[in-house]
Amino acid sequence: MNRVPADAENAHSSSVDSCPSLRDVHSINPTQLMARIESYEGREKKGISDVRRTFCLFVTFDLLFITLLWIIELNVKGGIETTLEKEVLHYDYSSSYFDIFLLAVFRFKVLILAYAMCRLRHWWAIAFTTAVTSAFLLAKVIISQLFSQGAFGYVLPIISFILAWIETWFLDFKVLPQEAEEENRFLIAQDASERAALLHPGVLSDGQFYSPPESVAGN
Repeated sequence: MNRVPADAENAHSSSVDSCPSLRDVHSINPTQLMARIESYEGREKKGISDVRRTFCLFVTFDLLFITLLWIIELNVKGGIETTLEKEVLHYDYSSSYFDIFLLAVFRFKVLILAYAMCRLRHWWAIAFTTAVTSAFLLAKVIISQLFSQGAFGYVLPIISFILAWIETWFLDFKVLPQEAEEENRFLIAQDASERAALLHPGVLSDGQFYSPPESVAGN
C-alpha cells in the first residue's frame, strides 16, 4: 500500500524537476532568433554595413591617390604654381593630367552619393562610372601625347583605370552579395521567430504541471 504513494510522489517530483528543462527547450530558439534579428536591426539603425563602409573608404583612397600622383607630377614638371596654371588655366587635352584628376573626383562624387548617402543596392552607378572612366582613358591614351611626357604618361592613366575596375569588382562580388545574404538570413530568422511564437505562445509555468491529491482507497 505504501508503494503507490511513493511512486506518485516520485512521478510528481520528476515532473516538477523537468519544468526548467522544458521551459529551456521552448525558449532557447526564439531567444537566439530574436538576438539575431535585434543585431541586424541594430546594424541597420547604426548606418551602412561594414563591407559597404570598406568600399567607400576605397573610393576615397582612389581620389586621394590620384590627387597625390597629380601633385607629384606638377612638382616634377617645374613647380606646382607654374604647372598648375599651364594644366588648368591653359588646359590642353593632349598634354594635361588635370582631366584625369577630374575623372577621379567624378567617380568619388557619384559613388559616395549612390552607395553611401542613398545606400543604393544596384550596380548601375558603378557600371556608369567605370564605363565613363574606361572610355575616357582609352580615348586619351590613343589621341593624346602622354607617353612622350615620361613615366607619368603611363602611371596616371593605368592606375586610374585599374582602380576603377577594382571598385567595380569589389562592389559586384563583395558588397552586394554579402548584403543580400545578410538580408536573407534576417528574413529567415524573422519568419522562424514568428512561427515559434505561433507554436509556443507562452512559457510553461509550474502551475500547469498540477497533480491532483491522492484519493483514499475506498472513497
